[in-house]
Amino acid sequence: QVQLAESGGGLVQAGGSLTLSCAASASIFSSSAMAWYRQAPGNQRELVAIISRGGGTNYANSVKGRFTISKDNAKRTLYLRMNSLQPEDTAVYYCAAFPLPTPPAWGPGTQVTVSS
Repeated sequence: QVQLAESGGGLVQAGGSLTLSCAASASIFSSSAMAWYRQAPGNQRELVAIISRGGGTNYANSVKGRFTISKDNAKRTLYLRMNSLQPEDTAVYYCAAFPLPTPPAWGPGTQVTVSS
């Protein structure tokens, strides 16, 4: 059974930083690349960052140079370090496998709000 639990969101001023965490079940963490997605109000969910099983990373252009995805295999935990946050980064952030399985498995997400 796939289990995902995001945490670490909150309210931060523009220019600030947050680190998100995602605890994942072994069934997904050990067999898949992992990714962070986000969904802002009124928008579709979008891919933010990917980390492969081997540790290679890719980022959406909108966060490149500001966000860093990482993972701790022993803890089965995925991280997203977010620096230089901007109001347009306000969204609910989700972790999931990449590519998404069918049907997609999502955790509850964690809210990030950046004030100007």
